[in-house]
Parts: sequence; C-alpha cells; structure tokens
Amino acid sequence: MRSRAAVLCLLPLAGVPPAGADPSPRRLGREIERIVERPELAASFWGIEVRSLATGRSLYAMNAGRAFRPASALKIVTTAAALDVFGKDARLRTTVETAARLDGRGRILGDVYLVGAGDPNLSARFSPGRPTAAFEAMADDVLAAGVRRIEGRMVGHDGAFAGDGRGHDWTWEDLVWGYGAPVSALSWNDNVVALRLASGERVGDPARLDVEPPRPPLEVISSVATAEAGTDEDVRLEKEGADRVRLSGKLPLGGEWEGDVAVSDPARYAAAAFGGVLESKGIRVSGGVVSSRAALPADRRVLAAHESETMEEIVRVVNKESQNLHAEILLRLVGLRVLGEGSVEKGQQAVAAFLERIGVSADGWGVVDGSGLARTDVVTPHGLVSLLVAMERHPQAAAFRNSLPIAGKDGTLEKRMRGTAAEGRVIAKTGTLNLANALAGYATTAGGDRLAFAVIVNNHAGRAKEAVAAIDAVAEALAKAR
Repeated sequence: MRSRAAVLCLLPLAGVPPAGADPSPRRLGREIERIVERPELAASFWGIEVRSLATGRSLYAMNAGRAFRPASALKIVTTAAALDVFGKDARLRTTVETAARLDGRGRILGDVYLVGAGDPNLSARFSPGRPTAAFEAMADDVLAAGVRRIEGRMVGHDGAFAGDGRGHDWTWEDLVWGYGAPVSALSWNDNVVALRLASGERVGDPARLDVEPPRPPLEVISSVATAEAGTDEDVRLEKEGADRVRLSGKLPLGGEWEGDVAVSDPARYAAAAFGGVLESKGIRVSGGVVSSRAALPADRRVLAAHESETMEEIVRVVNKESQNLHAEILLRLVGLRVLGEGSVEKGQQAVAAFLERIGVSADGWGVVDGSGLARTDVVTPHGLVSLLVAMERHPQAAAFRNSLPIAGKDGTLEKRMRGTAAEGRVIAKTGTLNLANALAGYATTAGGDRLAFAVIVNNHAGRAKEAVAAIDAVAEALAKAR
C-alpha cells in the first residue's frame, strides 16, 4: 500500500535563508509516481521523501514514515555520527609497544605489541602497491631504536574493541567474503585475502591461482580447470573451517575470476604482516605471532607509531566505496569515544544520542549494525532526510557532503546516471542488498534549488536492475526540476 502526500508549508529551517521558489511539488510528484508505478515494479514497496534545503518544505513524500531496509544507505548515519564525535581532523594512532627490557645486544627480552586503535586504512589504499607501507615506517623506527631481535612474541592487540567482530544478523555467506570481514581494532589489508584465477593455456589445464598476500593465513586449495572458450564460468568457493578455502569448478579459456575472502583473526593477520616486515629488515621475532585482547602491561613504552588519515578521509572511503568493515569500525569508535566501550551496543547508544541532539527522530527505526549489511536494519525515508537536512547545518557539513558519491563521476555512482541531468548534480549514498535498493543524499535542480532526498525500494523480487534504473530516474527527475 502506498500513501502519497505533498506537504507544502512546513516551517522554514532555522538559520537557513530562503532562496527562490521551490520546484513545483505537483509536477514533481506526477513525475516520481510515473516512474515508481512501472508495471515491472508493481509488487515492490517504495519509500520516498524530497525536501527543500532552502525552505524546509517537504515537496514530495510516499510512505516516508514507514520502515524500510536501507542497505548501505545506513552508512550516512554512521559517518555523520563519526564526524560529529571526532571532527574531520582527528587521526587514529597505531603503536608498537613493549614492557620488556632492551639489552646491550639489541634484544627485547619479552613480548612486543602491535596495538590497534581502529585505523581502517592500514593497507595499500593510500600507498598504492604497498599494503605494508605503514608497517615499513614503524619497522624503521624500531630498527632505529636499536632493536635487532625480539625474544618474545609479536602480539596483535585489538583490546580497544569489545564484543563479537561479526555483525548482528549477517548471513553465513556474508562472513566468507571480504564485504563481511570481521571487525577488529587492529585491521590490515581490509582483513581480506585476495584470490585471483586465470585460465590455463589449453582445455583441461588447471587454472592459475594467485594469492595476495603471498603468505596468507589461509590454506587455499584449487581444482578449477580450464574449459572451452564460451563456456559459462562456474567457480565455487567453500570455506572449510576457519582457515581453509577450497575452489572448484571451471573457467573458460581466456577467463578470469577474483574474490576477496575474509580472514578469521584480523589482529593476528596484521601482527604476522608486521612481523614479516621486521624480519625483512633483519629483526627476528623468535616467539611467534598471536592476537590478544588482554590488558596491556602497565609499564610499557612506545617504540614506534603510525597516525591514520584524517577522519574526513576515513569517512570519504566509507561512503565513496561503501566499505562495510570501515563503517563497523566507526560505529565502535563512536561508542568508545562517547561511552568508553568500543562495542556495537555502545556505538548504537551513542548514535541514538547524536540523532536526538541534532533533532532527528528515529521513530520506527531498528538498527543493529553500522554498515547496513544486516537484513534486520530498518529506517524511515523521513528520518534519513531529516539527518541530511541537519547535516547541512552541522559544523562538519562540508566533510560530510564531500564524502558522498557523485553521480556519473566517482564512488559507487561512477557508472550511474552518466550523460543525464543528474550527472555531477546528485551526490548520494547508494544501498544494495537482495530485495533492497536505496539512494539518499542531495540534488541540485535545474533551477538552482538544493534538495535533500531519500528513495528506498524493498521487496522487488528478481527486479534489482529495474529497481536501480527507477531510483536513478527519480534522481534525474529531481535534477531536472524547476
């Protein structure tokens, strides 16, 4: 059931000067309804709200107060809260620490800790081709401190976070792949191992397997064979226990396949990578590699440190790339900063307090993670639009806006709405799950007015392509409006 309303005279936003006349609500409503009432989407459930940023008027609403699965559009809530709590210039500090003595022979007589503080970008993202760049710099500092050997263990420490590293209500399939990687305060390489297959030279040859990093914490077994050119790709992946992956099936001549597989122990994964960098610089770790959340020694000292990118850049990655792991890290960081515990529960409490403080009603919401991957997350279009409007008045407004994908230009909207009125004039967060698609952000109309909007469609069984096309058509209608 769809309820339609074009609300024409809400109070103007405090502190926002009125601009020219808003686009015609009647004309806009007719165009939106023409799009969403396409026969192929007749069984789907739509939620839409469009609001003027200049006057605060709701120009169009359909089921705006009903609950919908937002998919990754939920990330605008998490990232807005992170910018509010930390500010755009905040950085996160990863450290190398020890409480053990350094003797005259350059030996640390005990354990060394690689201590995570939630930096999500310890990877090649900001140092192309060099996923261990941050570790290399820290290892140089350890070497400069006179360390030549570590007699104890290399301990990956992620005690800044509490609770399960897996998201609530994520599916078993999610947990295998990189988009469902477990959350840790010490994360490296997005907590994934990249698998790449290429066909052999002849039919029947085994496919060539490449694994990155070369010494992964996973045993990867492949029986994928090369098939005739033109054969449908049929590569299957099975996770056997925590640390074994089996690939089977066939790959046509000239074909390629790739997939990012989640690791089971991110902190140990990071510590092993750092230990490998130390070894490459001549610093031997004799006690092995482990992970821990136990309390750190009270008398420890810092041997080396690495500062993250700014929170503005961290948030930009989350929204432009729709990075689930990073969003979940931010949720826990917000809980840690506001309530002293880096857990999902405290993160949700802190986000709820943020929404209340900026005047956003979360009535009808039920949110269990920070990324939108959970199938039980529900929000209202009205609430999302209220958040977008509030963020326009927020001190972090520019950083928030700049984090959103630009239609036809970058991020998850790079290939969408190209060559249309929306290209470059719609900036918005996408959302994609089975039976759920969304787009929430800002549009600049042909008349120069700026609008906040949220468009969500649920329950479009087998019609995801058509649903995305319809969402894009609504965004284009907003950009054309006068």
